[in-house]
Amino acid sequence: MMESMHDLSAAQAIRQATATGRRLTARWAQAPRAQDALTALSCLALMSLDIPGLAEADNSLNGPLAALVLALGAASLMVRRSAPWVTYAVAFVLLSWLHELTLAQFALYSLGRYRGRLAGAVGVLGYVAFAYVMFSLPGWPVHRGDSLSSFLSLVVPIGVLAAGVGVAANRQDLVRALQAQRAETDVLQAVQRERSRIARDVHDFVGRELTLLSVRSQVLARRAAGGDFEDGFEELSDTARSAHRMLNEIIVQRGVDGAPTPGLDALPALVAASERAGSPVDLLVDAAAYRLSPIRQAAVHRVVQECLTNAAKHAPGERVDVRVRLAEGELQVRVRNALPVAVPVAPVSSGTGTAGMAERVHTVGGSFSAGPSGAMYEVLAALPAGA
Repeated sequence: MMESMHDLSAAQAIRQATATGRRLTARWAQAPRAQDALTALSCLALMSLDIPGLAEADNSLNGPLAALVLALGAASLMVRRSAPWVTYAVAFVLLSWLHELTLAQFALYSLGRYRGRLAGAVGVLGYVAFAYVMFSLPGWPVHRGDSLSSFLSLVVPIGVLAAGVGVAANRQDLVRALQAQRAETDVLQAVQRERSRIARDVHDFVGRELTLLSVRSQVLARRAAGGDFEDGFEELSDTARSAHRMLNEIIVQRGVDGAPTPGLDALPALVAASERAGSPVDLLVDAAAYRLSPIRQAAVHRVVQECLTNAAKHAPGERVDVRVRLAEGELQVRVRNALPVAVPVAPVSSGTGTAGMAERVHTVGGSFSAGPSGAMYEVLAALPAGA
């Protein structure tokens, strides 16, 4: 019984040690420096097959000295990411001195992988030209090609294949980086949208309750006029109004990213940009509208911005009339432009731009409509003015 339990615990310890070793090996293998070290060792292992030939024929190096030279050459692969041209130059040294072609393969792959297609092509051309010069000089070993056809069949495929594989890996790296960046952007946009939605919800619902609290406190203050609680109700009403103003400042004016939310003050900049694009704009804004809450001004800015963009896109050169006025407790926005004669279809589609305008207006309890009106295209938005 005790012996079986001991065997079970030993087997469990072995499994845990094996799993830990696998995790550490996988993590280590994914490290760039570890990959470079493995690449250098692989290159050295392949070049070591030529050590007997180096000791006997090419340059009469003894075995230990040949191994040391090849190890130093393979070590240049440790900088193949940051300085692949260094490995490329070392490969030329080994090619001219020892007629060693193996390191050149790794160098050309590194050029294509970490410097792209152009560097890979230049590297291949330089490698083939340099190798041909060495072939033309006396002393080229027979086993590296004793005729021009055998030389080309050996040298050219090595360079082209190595660089081509490197360029393909470079493209895959770019695709993976683009996918990672796109995924990160999507996450950031989702977070931004969620923060904006939360900010609007907090402003609308909490702001409404604060407004009701202020109004109710004023009513109670009037009922308690001359009594002991009149001042208390007045102070409570002032506190509610102050809290509402702070809510506007924190959530709306500062925005979710620390930048102010554009309001009516930013409309002239939109008009100037539209006129530079070739669409003249007539802008008229009631002075009273500037006193409204930032959330409503931001909604007006969003509507006008999208309307001017659509006008420049679908009715270029046509004059755009923008009116923002405060009437009957509503902030009314009207944007009109003539429909272009040359375009037989409606100039503004039901895409995300129009949907975004409608959503922003509906968020603050307003109404929205957009569409052709006779020879004009008209966008109408009405927002409650609020307190």
